[in-house]
Amino acid sequence: MAELLEAIELEAIEDDVACASAVTAVLNEWPAHHARLREIRQRRVLALKESGKTWPQIGQILGVHPTHAQQIAKGLRSTKRPPKAAEG
Repeated sequence: MAELLEAIELEAIEDDVACASAVTAVLNEWPAHHARLREIRQRRVLALKESGKTWPQIGQILGVHPTHAQQIAKGLRSTKRPPKAAEG
């Protein structure tokens, strides 16, 4: 996550107004990117599985339980997250 924040370089903006506005814009757009990030992760998890990795190995790579790794591969959402707008 540190790499992402460094890539965005918001802290490099010296003007307080410009920086605060830029951070607000990123935060406002962030929810739209969740679905895209989940899709990317799902594809990569499926690729790891197709390459011969086991669910425990994939879970270890992601830092999650192997069952959660399988759920990610299936595109299932955690019960901790709010439902998609179309679901609710």
